[in-house]
Amino acid sequence: MVASSGVADVSVYKGRFDGRTAVVTGAASGIGRDVARRLAAEGARVSMWDLNATALASAAEYAGAADTQPIDIAAEDAVDAAMQRSIVGLGGRLDILVASAGITGPNGAVKDYSGSDWRKVFDVNVNGAFYCNRAAVRAMEKGGYGRIVNVASVAGKEGNPNASAYSASKAAVISLAKSLGKETAATGIRVNCITPAAIKTPLFDQMTAQHIDFMLSKIPLGRFGTVEEATSLVCWLASEECSFSTGAVFDLSGGRATY
Repeated sequence: MVASSGVADVSVYKGRFDGRTAVVTGAASGIGRDVARRLAAEGARVSMWDLNATALASAAEYAGAADTQPIDIAAEDAVDAAMQRSIVGLGGRLDILVASAGITGPNGAVKDYSGSDWRKVFDVNVNGAFYCNRAAVRAMEKGGYGRIVNVASVAGKEGNPNASAYSASKAAVISLAKSLGKETAATGIRVNCITPAAIKTPLFDQMTAQHIDFMLSKIPLGRFGTVEEATSLVCWLASEECSFSTGAVFDLSGGRATY
């Protein structure tokens, strides 16, 4: 249910996450920020992670977070340490990870793409997601329950021209969810990912106007998705209701995706 303000009316789901704990990465803005708000509004204790400490503090106040961790998820040891601190701050366990942190990298043709830009995109989008997923699943195994939701992109399924690093990195995130979902299928842990088409978030600031126009032209609905629409899907995947889906890919593409 969506209120006239455009923000989902969470009263219908009140208590869905009572007693649950969650880590949300990329939580200072965009999808991560709204997911953290929604999880907390529905009863979860939430730890919000982001590289931007100033924006994170403001977002945590908005969302009602129990804990914050200013962190570069591309740093392996930092992720492991932050996870331990978050678990302590959340009361001793982890039930949910929403891995939303990511960057687009510059727009440009493969022949012109620099190795340093390529590596930076992969360090955050792929290595960072791996470090966070690994730390989360280790913690979740101890409790015999967990929900991991990775935020990928339809670009990872189709490949966007002039966005090779971003597209390839999100394809890797999809495969990570598929692999980990199969590894944990016999447990109480479920691992899935979403593949949204373009959703207007601060990531747009990293893209050229030409690339933004290209993305919009590919969406049959003729509009970009909203953060609230993504949040609703993520929160279902993060809930106990999502019990028979794991290693799966959920589209949020306005009709763009063809498989």
